[in-house]
Amino acid sequence: MDGGRAKGKDQGVVDGVAAMAHCYQEFNPKAYLQYNYTPPRADFSRADSIVPWKLGCLHRAFTEGDVGGETLVDVGSGPTLYQVLSGCELFGRVVLTDFLDVNRRELRRWLREEEGSFDWTPYLKHVCKLEGRSPSAWQEKATRLRSVVTEILPIDVHQPLPLPLGALPTPGADCLVSSFCLESVSPDLASFTRALGHMSGLLKPGGHLLLIGALGESYYMAGPGVRIPVVPLDEAQVCTSLRENGYALIHLSTYTLPPDMRVGVDDVSGIFFVKAKKM
Repeated sequence: MDGGRAKGKDQGVVDGVAAMAHCYQEFNPKAYLQYNYTPPRADFSRADSIVPWKLGCLHRAFTEGDVGGETLVDVGSGPTLYQVLSGCELFGRVVLTDFLDVNRRELRRWLREEEGSFDWTPYLKHVCKLEGRSPSAWQEKATRLRSVVTEILPIDVHQPLPLPLGALPTPGADCLVSSFCLESVSPDLASFTRALGHMSGLLKPGGHLLLIGALGESYYMAGPGVRIPVVPLDEAQVCTSLRENGYALIHLSTYTLPPDMRVGVDDVSGIFFVKAKKM
């Protein structure tokens, strides 16, 4: 390959990633939570609401008997906690991560029970119901989650080493969860696939990946007037990226948004859920 072309391509990748990082400087956690994690998208009385579907996928994945260990890492937590509500029962250590300090602060508010933090109570109650527990057990689950979240760390999935050195045991985490992260921080499909490979370096061989992401989405709103570009994905592209990074697909589920879930904060057409094993 021509050296100049290679250098130009590398610079293009750097510029694309930098442009994505710039988009996130105005990210508004409270607006994002309002847009996506309140009704109608978080209507627990409806079986076809987005959030109950995601929680159901995670509950099944964590209770099928093949996932477990000591360390669970949530890659790109954003300001949300729902993705570890089932997993916190299986792991002695849960590590939350995000690129943005504003999101890490939002997570700490809930963990420290500070006034003004987002109310995850309906989520806790719903997951307790999925687990066959009384809805009143939500306080026990909240206590459990607060006890096992040991760190909230900065992460950059575009770096070969996304987390600080020494953050995880040498073999890697036993399980990774990641929701709406990679396609939302990558300028193109190649960057998405490359970021998936960087993230995979955090997982030990034989460990599990639970991946949730958007299908057919080109943007989402991260606050009033804050429009974030997204890599539009289809199921085949997700499967190819997983295969290229050494994963065996266990299963893939998809969800199509009902018309009234399309509330004008994005153009997502569906969601995928993947359970995969690192070979």
